[in-house]
Amino acid sequence: MPMSENFGPLTIPSDDLTRLTQCQHHDPHAFYGWHKIDDGHSIVRTRQLGAEAVTLKTADGSVALEALTDDIFGVVLDTGAPIDYRLEVTWPNGVTTETADPYHFLPTLGELDIHLIREGRHERLWDVLGAHVVTLETELGEVRGTTFAVWAPNARGVAVIGDFCGWNPNQFPMRSLGSSGVWELFVPNIGEGDVYKFAIHTKEGYRLDKADPLARATEAPPATGSVITASTYKWKDDAWLAQRADTDHANAAISVYEVHLGSWRMGLGYKELATELVDYVKALGYTHVEFMPVAEHPFGGSWGYQVSGYYAPTARWGTPDELRALIDAFHNAGIGVIVDWVPAHFPKDDFALGRFDGQAVYEHPDWRRGEQKDWGTYVFDFGRNEVRNFLVANALYWLEEFHVDGLRVDAVASMLYLDYSRNDGEWEPNIYGGRENLEAVQFLQEMNATVHRNHPGILTIAEESTSWPGVTAMTSDGGLGFNMKWNMGWMNDTLEYFSLDPVHRSYHHNEITFSMVYAYSEHYILPFSHDEVVHGKGSLWNRMPGDAWNKAAGLRTLYAFMYAHPGKKLLFQGQEFGQVMEWSEGRSLDWDDTVGWEGEYHEAIATMIKDLNALYKKSPALFTQDNDPAGFSWTKSDDAANNILSFVRYGTDGEKILCAFNLGGTSQPSYKLGVPEGGNWECIFNTDAGVYEGANNPLEESVTAWDTGWDGYPHSITLHIPAMSAQFYRWVG
Repeated sequence: MPMSENFGPLTIPSDDLTRLTQCQHHDPHAFYGWHKIDDGHSIVRTRQLGAEAVTLKTADGSVALEALTDDIFGVVLDTGAPIDYRLEVTWPNGVTTETADPYHFLPTLGELDIHLIREGRHERLWDVLGAHVVTLETELGEVRGTTFAVWAPNARGVAVIGDFCGWNPNQFPMRSLGSSGVWELFVPNIGEGDVYKFAIHTKEGYRLDKADPLARATEAPPATGSVITASTYKWKDDAWLAQRADTDHANAAISVYEVHLGSWRMGLGYKELATELVDYVKALGYTHVEFMPVAEHPFGGSWGYQVSGYYAPTARWGTPDELRALIDAFHNAGIGVIVDWVPAHFPKDDFALGRFDGQAVYEHPDWRRGEQKDWGTYVFDFGRNEVRNFLVANALYWLEEFHVDGLRVDAVASMLYLDYSRNDGEWEPNIYGGRENLEAVQFLQEMNATVHRNHPGILTIAEESTSWPGVTAMTSDGGLGFNMKWNMGWMNDTLEYFSLDPVHRSYHHNEITFSMVYAYSEHYILPFSHDEVVHGKGSLWNRMPGDAWNKAAGLRTLYAFMYAHPGKKLLFQGQEFGQVMEWSEGRSLDWDDTVGWEGEYHEAIATMIKDLNALYKKSPALFTQDNDPAGFSWTKSDDAANNILSFVRYGTDGEKILCAFNLGGTSQPSYKLGVPEGGNWECIFNTDAGVYEGANNPLEESVTAWDTGWDGYPHSITLHIPAMSAQFYRWVG
């Protein structure tokens, strides 16, 4: 195809050329690539930094491009018809490469995508933003490469950078898709495994190299690059997902093992955990596992609660597909997977979301709403459509792409209150003059309504430490829409009580009974989480008073009280065997605690947890009416002097279980309790048993209740309740 002698059309206006060469042009596609001039002519321009020559190759032949200026090459063609072509580039070392032209392709986002993004309603945002390996069909054959798209509404120019262009932003500048704030580009010949960032030129004239907010994989910290990835994983959990959709979690047995994947056993990644951790959790009988945050985070000491890559599983422990395999392995073992999700705040690291295009984009621009000074983090602008979309789509992403069964939302209270951890003058009231963050409330309601509509049977769980009403009420009733809420009041009161020497507990009896005053105000999980064994609080083991025997007895009774009390259950890793030392993310759990001169106590605690989980799952009285007052009645709540507690749990199937606790240091060999039924009550669980390294006091396997009224009940029973122990009795008639 001959070149025309008329080179004038190749000239780029000086202002546009300056902006192009400085990577500050909103539309490089207007000058690079193929363009029709008139019915008889067209032009092709390309910028190839450092190239010696460029040749245009078409189905009809080839033609050399003229070297223009600033590494730009161009040619005027004697045809106005669209053509497909390739560029053959000759480099100073004599090497030639052939590529399709990135500026010869239509935008990878459609008008509907742009509309939904602007409205904040794109529920599959990760499909259109970020990096995606694609194969495009052209006249000259397939072109394989990667599409890039990023939201940077205040940028003057944006470019894709990486090893594939020497991290030079002038090679692959992106085009702006109008007022949407989205920039996009298709780059041929790069794909899975390539590392990239976005070079963003701000209105103030600075260049910021930013990781992709929608990156689905990253380099392992401390490196901060985004990594192009494509999943090839084939799921095997169809049966699990089908039964999950039909599960009534409010009336189901739920016991959760909370785990920090990096420290459970140091050195194990997702791949190894798919065997070792899955087998361990299954052996202990938990129904669910909860991962502390697995989204990418720059500082390991944040435990994942300061997220930089919301769509990327951390590369510390493996690839995204290896995480998928870990979750799939749990599902095939009959265990649900909950992940911690952190939409409350994000870190200020220069490479991440903060001041993404030189201005406040993801964070609120007013520091009174946009910063959490206690944590040194930014706070999302929950009232901005695109930000709300980013977060709601992220919740859907983990549910859809990783098949997780639930999201535990961290630090909800910090989102709900404008004055959270702020002094006077450090917060701005809402439009009504109140302290409630109305935009955050709307976001949480939208998130919950959206994920439950799209994925029936999944769980959303709030860590909310205040008395905000309706956290677990339906959004249609004005609630936030969570399935469950961590019961922080129960946790604090219970641990405070159990940390006291038994001789002092009688003065704090109300702390152990108070939770039933509000037990049905929300749907609760009872959490002994990682937060209770860090920051100098010590382990649960060392918070129990007395010597090793008494510490073990205290923990056994504490756990029995949790499993008997209304509410779902959660224990953090290491607590299942009474780890002695405070937890640290920098070392493995202290597995050696289960050996040595005190090892029998710790091994016995783990045995008891296994037995408790088994008993719990097969006892409807312990879970089917957690949220109904009909599922619980006190039979002894006022004996502070003897530190005795007892109550009956009722199942929807008619099952009745009497739970008796001696939280004092003196055994009660003949303690009388009222019960709702006469006949026989069978002992089904005893923390004092020898198999749990208790005192192994002789207890009757079955006790008869007589028709003698007591404490307002028509029948009564006499039990031996050893010191610092708990017993469960099932009514058998």
